Amino acid sequence: MGDTTQVLFSSNTTSSVIRRLVKRIKALPHKGKEPYLTFYNVLGFYPDRIELYREAITHRSSSSRSKKGRWVNNERLEFLGDAILDAIVADILYKKFEHKKEGFLTSTRSRIVQRETLNKLAIELGLDKLIVSSTRNLAHNTNIYGDALEALIAAIYLDQGYRVAKKFVYETLIKQHLDIENVLKSEVDFKSRLIEWGQKNKVDVCFEVTDSSYDEQNNPVFISCVKVADVEIGSGKGYSKKESHQMAAKVAIKKLRENDELQEVLLEATKSNSSEADSPLQEPAVPDQAD
Repeated sequence: MGDTTQVLFSSNTTSSVIRRLVKRIKALPHKGKEPYLTFYNVLGFYPDRIELYREAITHRSSSSRSKKGRWVNNERLEFLGDAILDAIVADILYKKFEHKKEGFLTSTRSRIVQRETLNKLAIELGLDKLIVSSTRNLAHNTNIYGDALEALIAAIYLDQGYRVAKKFVYETLIKQHLDIENVLKSEVDFKSRLIEWGQKNKVDVCFEVTDSSYDEQNNPVFISCVKVADVEIGSGKGYSKKESHQMAAKVAIKKLRENDELQEVLLEATKSNSSEADSPLQEPAVPDQAD
C-alpha cells in the first residue's frame, strides 16, 4: 500500500513537472513579443491561443466577422466567464469557510462577483487600457470593464484549463487586489437589504422602472424608484434595470437610517407592531457611498 501511494505521488509530481516544462517550451517563441507580452504582464503567463484573449477584450461595438462568418466580440466569452467565475469563487469560499452555512457563502460570492467589484478589479489590472471599443466614452459604461474581465477568465479557462483559471482568480484577483475580510464588512446588495428589512417589519417594498432612454453613446439608461408602504423614498439611475434598482435602494436605505421619524411613519402606515424587529438597517454602517 505504501509503495503504491509513493508511486502515485511520484507519478503526479512527474506529470506536473512535465506540464510546466511543456508550457515553458511553448512560451519560448512568444517571450518579449507583442501582444503576448502585454497579456503576460496582466496574466503572469504567456497565452497559447492568443486569439481568445484578443476576443476577450473586443467590445461588441468593434465586432468583426471571422472567416466562418461569425461576429467576433467578447459577449460569448463573457457568458462563459460569468459561469466559470461563479464556480471558482464558490470553490474557493467552500474550502476557506468550512463551517459557514449556504446563505453566508452565497452572499459572500455575490459581493465578490457583483459588477461594481469586477469593474474595479478590471481597472486595477489595466484592462481598461486594452479594451478595443468604438464607444467614445467608456467612463459612462463602466460595465464594459467587468464584462471584459469575465471574458478574460473564460479565455484562460479555454486556453489553459480550470486549474490555471482558478489560480488566476485566487492568486491575482483575490490575494493581490481583493481583501475578502473587507468584502465581508461591505454592504453592496442594497436591494436585498431593503427587501429583507421590509419582510422583517412586514412592510411592502417594491421597485419599478419609471423611465428609460439612451445616452450620447447609445447606451441604455434606466431610472427606477423604490416605494416602501406605497411611499416613494428613493430613485436611482443606472445602465441596467438592476443597477438602477440598486441605486434607488441605496438612496432609500440612507434616508431610513438618517430619519427615524420616516421609519416610524412607514411602520405605522402598515399597522405593524414589529418596529422593534431586528433590522439590517440598524446594523453598522453601510459605507457612505452617496455619490
